Amino acid sequence: MVSLLPYCVYVLFSEADHLLYTGFTSNLEVRIKDHQAGRNISTKGRRPLQLIFCEYYLFEEDARKRETYLKTTAGKKALKFMLKSTMEKMGCQKIPK
Repeated sequence: MVSLLPYCVYVLFSEADHLLYTGFTSNLEVRIKDHQAGRNISTKGRRPLQLIFCEYYLFEEDARKRETYLKTTAGKKALKFMLKSTMEKMGCQKIPK
């Protein structure tokens, strides 16, 4: 996966617990492989995981701010609104804190 913008905020769906995980990376392909291999403590027991959303940014600061926002109550509501159809079709129960 090649992008002209170097920083990414992403959302993964856990097929194990039907919850979402939001993260930040400068290399999405490697980061997803790390998640799938269990090298992330937050998602190790929640595999398999599926990428359902990502946004790219030119500057790291902007991507980190977006990740932080998406983890707030307002950000979780925004994700629910943006990904409503996806979440319903995948059986997502709720967005974790």
